[in-house]
Amino acid sequence: MISLQLHTISPNKKNSPFPISTTPKHLIRKSNLKNRPNKIVSVLQWNRKPELSGETPRVVVITSGKGGVGKTTTTANVGLSLARLGFSVVAIDADVGLRNLDLLLGLENRVNYTAVEVLNGDCRLDQALVRDKRWSNFELLCISKPRSKLPLGFGGKALIWLVDALKARQEGSPDFIIIDCPAGIDAGFITAITPANEAVLVTTPDITSLRDADRVTGLLECDGIKDIKMIVNRVRTDMIRGEDMMSVLDVQEMLGLALLGVIPEDAEVIRSTNRGYPLVLNKPPTLAGLAFEQAAWRLVEQDSMKAVMVEEEPKKRGFFSFFG
Repeated sequence: MISLQLHTISPNKKNSPFPISTTPKHLIRKSNLKNRPNKIVSVLQWNRKPELSGETPRVVVITSGKGGVGKTTTTANVGLSLARLGFSVVAIDADVGLRNLDLLLGLENRVNYTAVEVLNGDCRLDQALVRDKRWSNFELLCISKPRSKLPLGFGGKALIWLVDALKARQEGSPDFIIIDCPAGIDAGFITAITPANEAVLVTTPDITSLRDADRVTGLLECDGIKDIKMIVNRVRTDMIRGEDMMSVLDVQEMLGLALLGVIPEDAEVIRSTNRGYPLVLNKPPTLAGLAFEQAAWRLVEQDSMKAVMVEEEPKKRGFFSFFG
C-alpha cells in the first residue's frame, strides 16, 4: 500500500479550467473511477490567485507542543509564501530568549528594537517592524532580544495590544498576523495563543509528537480556538512503505484534525536554514518548498486536503511465470 496526499475539490466549487491531475494513471484502478464522487485534482492552479476567506486580519498561531518539529520553519516558509501570493503578512516571533525566526529569514542583523521596547515606550511600533527586502509586504516583529527575560507585566493582554496596534496602523491592517509559538505549554504558550482565532498544529509522524499534539489540541479548544488545522512534517514515503513510519492517514485518524499540508523530508531544509534563505524562494523549487506553498494556498482559502490510500496496480505476470 502506498500513501499519497491529494487535494479533493468538490464539483460545485469553481475550479481552474485547466486542472492538473496529481495521481499517476497506473496507480488508479478503473473500477474505482466510476464510484468516486469527487474529482482529485492538483491544488497548484497557477492561472488564478487564491481568494482570501474570513475577516482580516487573520491571526494564526503556529504551535506544536513538542520542540524540534518545524514550527519556525513552517512560519518562515508559509509567511513568505503568503507574501508571494500578494498578501501583507506580519510574523511575530513569540519565543522569548530563544528566538530563531530572524535567523531563518536572514534578518538577524536588522533587528534593532523588539516588542518589549515598544511596550516600554522606547521606540515606535514601526521601528520594531523589520521589513523584508525581497518581499516588502512581509514584516517581522520579535518579542524580545536573545537571552533576555520577559518582563513580569508581559502576558496575553500585552500581545493582544500589539495585535490591535497592528490592526490600527495608518498604512493599513495586514492580511495575516502569524505568531510563532514557543515549545511547551507553559506561560509562553498561553501568551502566544491568546490573541489568535485560528491555529496550525505542526507535528511529525511519531508517537511522542502525536501525544503532545493531542494535548495541545485540547488546550487550544479550551482557549476558544476552534479552527485548528495540522501540518504533518518530515514525512518519508520509503519508511511508510516499509511500515516503519505511520502514514498521514493514520496521523489524521489519531488527531481528528483537518489536514492543511504534508511536508516531505528534504535535506534542502537544513541548507536553507543555515543560509538564512527560506525554502520557498529556492530556484528550482524543491518538493518541501512546493508543499509549503500548497499549505499557504489552502490557508488563504480556509481549505483542507485529504489523505487517501491508493492501491498499487498488481505487477503484470509473464507467460512463463505460470510454470513457477
